[in-house]
Parts: sequence; structure tokens; C-alpha cells
Amino acid sequence: MKNGKWDMRIRRASELAAVHPFAAEGLRFYEQLARFQKSLYSEIELACGPSKMPRAPGALRQEFDPFLLLPRFSPFLSLVEQIAPSPLSHSAHELNSLAGSHWQEILAKFWEADSGSLVDLEPEYALLSWIFLQPYAEYLADHTEWTAPSGTPSVCPLCGGKPQVGALRPEGDGGKRSLICSLCGTEWPYRRTVCPACGEEDVHKLAVYSAKEFSHVRVEACETCHSYIKTVDLTKDGHAVPVVDELATIPLNLWATEHGYRKLQSNFLGI
Repeated sequence: MKNGKWDMRIRRASELAAVHPFAAEGLRFYEQLARFQKSLYSEIELACGPSKMPRAPGALRQEFDPFLLLPRFSPFLSLVEQIAPSPLSHSAHELNSLAGSHWQEILAKFWEADSGSLVDLEPEYALLSWIFLQPYAEYLADHTEWTAPSGTPSVCPLCGGKPQVGALRPEGDGGKRSLICSLCGTEWPYRRTVCPACGEEDVHKLAVYSAKEFSHVRVEACETCHSYIKTVDLTKDGHAVPVVDELATIPLNLWATEHGYRKLQSNFLGI
């Protein structure tokens, strides 16, 4: 089982909540969601097995198993109803009152939308679908035999999802950049001086901003398309967990917004 990665996320969220009071509420919320996701991942792996199978690039979203997922959706909605702020709690309650056929339609609609499409769902329903389906997507990705793509794909090579966050991992005397998928968690190599939103390569149009209180996290913004992504530098903090540290660094989001940049992919907290 790959439950270790969920334990790392849960532990990191707890650590960061203790040192960053301004982000504590969101991190505590994420911590409880991650505990559910860990349990759901384990149930899926128990039902589907530990074996890997080959999948063609971009084919992950061709698989959707409502018989596996739908019985587990109501407990998830009940949890969110209890722990989430409004209006997400209200949306979870509303969705939980619908019939299973509606659940299948909503989840399938989110699942089948590619990165270039607008999901035809209420924003809160799309967010709930994303959070719930992430462990399923991660299970499929973890159990796929694949080779990292050549070139510079701007979306996930397995599911087509947008990157949630970037990472710099130690390599030689420096760091190697990668992107991490917002849905299935796949990490793939990406050139350091290229905008993942529009492909801009001119270093003079690629701004970098960091703050001393988060020296290992930086905003990478593009003057051409005015988008940004945050990158977590594990050469500076080897204990960081990119998808969690990204949630904790809210002041960086505020700086980017104030300077007219929009985030490439919002996170579970809607920022």
C-alpha cells in the first residue's frame, strides 16, 4: 500500500498549522479530508488489488467505476457537511439529499472533463467531486506502468489534469523542476524556465517572488498570460510536502493576486 504518502500529508498539515496560525483553519480542514482520502484509497486498493497495468498516455480518465465509488460518496458528503465552512457544507448537505443517479452524473461529468474544458457543474459540486475522486485517480496513477514523457507537457501525461504545484528536487548541485497533478498526483519533469500555462520561455517575462517566512516556496508568474504557480523547493526544506506547503503559504497568493496574476489551478481551499 502507498498509504505512507497520505500519512506524510496529514503530518505535514498538522506541523504547518502549529506554526502558521493564519493558515491553521484551512490546514485542519485539509487534514481531516486527507484522513478520509487515505481510508478511501485503502478501500479502493483492497477492492482492486495492488497490481500495476499499462495505460496509454492520457488514458486514465477513460476508467470510471461507479459501482466502486458511489457507495462511498454519502459518507464523504456527511463528513464534509460536518467539518467544512459554508457554503461547501451546505452544498454537501444538498448533494447528499439527491438520489444516487444524480451522484453518478455529477461525478462522471467532473471525471470526464479534460483540462481544457470548463466543468458544467456548480463550483461547490465540482470541488466536492474533485476532493472525493482524487484518491481514486491517485490509485489508478500509482498502479500504472508508464514512462515519463519527453518534451514539456503542460498537463498531466496520465490524466490531463492541470498542475497544482511545482517542485524543485535535489539533483547534482542544483534542483530539478517537476509539476504535480492536481487530480492524480502524478509528478512529471518540466523545464525550469517555461510557463506551464502558456509556454513562455523568455526569462525576462517570468517573474519569481518569495518571502522570507516561506523561503522554500516561491511564486512563479508569467507576464505574458498573467498566470502563476507556486513551486516548493525541497533543496531548501527536505521535509516539505509540496501539495500541503502550497496550502499553507496564503500570503504568497495574496501577493500574486494584488499584482494581477491568476492561479493556474486553485486548491482545495479555493485559493
